Amino acid sequence: MRTTLRPRRTAVTLTAVTALAALALAGCGSGADKDEGEPAPDRELSLKGEKIEVAAVWTGPEQENFTKVLKEFEKRTGATVTFVPAQDPIVNFLGTKIAGGSPPDVAMLPQVGAIQQAAAQKWLKPVGPEAKAQLAANYSRGWQELGAVDGTQYGVYFKAANKSLVWYNTAVFENAGASEPKTWKDFLGTAETISASGVTPVSVGGADGWTLTDWFENVYLSQAGPAKYDQLAKHTIKWTDPSVTAALKTLAELFGKPSLIAGGPGGALQTEYPASVTQTFTGGDQPKGAMVFEGDFAAVNIAETKAEIGKDAKVFPFPKVGDGGTSPVVTAGDAAVALKDTKGAQALLAFLASPDAAKIWAAEGGFLSPNRNLDPASYPNDVQREIAKALIGAGDDFRFDMSDQMPQSFGGTPGKGEWKALQDFLKDPKDIAGTQARLEEGAAKAYRAAAKG
Repeated sequence: MRTTLRPRRTAVTLTAVTALAALALAGCGSGADKDEGEPAPDRELSLKGEKIEVAAVWTGPEQENFTKVLKEFEKRTGATVTFVPAQDPIVNFLGTKIAGGSPPDVAMLPQVGAIQQAAAQKWLKPVGPEAKAQLAANYSRGWQELGAVDGTQYGVYFKAANKSLVWYNTAVFENAGASEPKTWKDFLGTAETISASGVTPVSVGGADGWTLTDWFENVYLSQAGPAKYDQLAKHTIKWTDPSVTAALKTLAELFGKPSLIAGGPGGALQTEYPASVTQTFTGGDQPKGAMVFEGDFAAVNIAETKAEIGKDAKVFPFPKVGDGGTSPVVTAGDAAVALKDTKGAQALLAFLASPDAAKIWAAEGGFLSPNRNLDPASYPNDVQREIAKALIGAGDDFRFDMSDQMPQSFGGTPGKGEWKALQDFLKDPKDIAGTQARLEEGAAKAYRAAAKG
């Protein structure tokens, strides 16, 4: 993933009848953490001499920021925590470690499907009473249920992502006389206006297939509605369904116009997600692309440029698709799970479920927490505070990122399954029937394998 592959996806789908801006006005829940300054080390729990390994796919700034969270845990408990870089798909990585007799104590899983798969393999240890108490106090029921399998709590969702955002270069918009679009029709019109001004309008990180699943999911949720979305996520309807045809035709209105995509489809397929963001905010008012679609975590990549969020870089909600559609809010999350039933692993899960842990990364930016008791003031700017308030304000009215709910072999593996099929679609958006056939073939195979265990 990544800088955040899902997230990748580190990816949950919130169905918002109102737009993100309206949701941002919703309350953030009661009991917000009002502590100021550095929290005092927890002197009630001593893990001195205990070594804990934590595996995650995060790299770059995400790894650095997560390490700051782990350092605070070390300070509070006396434990020694080591970050173990993992590869995507992380379930395969963990399987190799387990087979070799050296699993990490804790892993950060970026997909609901990965939690279900790991639980089915009996790799995971149930969440202990301390972490359960933190979850009950700080998380909505929906977020708790996402980390449970057959009624047993295994996961603690530490990091979330609102993946229904379009970030844009304000200088380009101002020069072109463009405004923030609210509908898909307006979005395409805005893209044409920007193109006419001499700047390619849309940057797409097509080298990372998960970004294309996010494009599809936002269009599909808004256009087909939540009921169809749920059915497709569970594969109770096929990918050859007319609703999928309609969504791909909508995407083709953008993907089928090379002049609207930075580098054309070929260039987009060579552009990794981080570069798709940075090239939007590099070059002043003459960037390679004027807009880039992706989650709140894009702030991490924007911070690597000279652009200032809220001034040079602004954001609007993913546009509403169709006359009867709603503006979608798709989000994902990374859950901490224990692979060893040790005091250290359980203590870390409890810490990650607390507002104190979320506060550390929130201050660094590029982070969104589902913890309803995290003080919004912890976020570094108004843009991220509004995104966070929208997530919390949605309560339990959400569904997880579709591809993250699917078997990982189909919905979360580079170069295979849905990722590969949508990359091929970006290359040839006229082949809608062929794309659907390949998607259905891959999905059917993956779900059959998952059913066999």
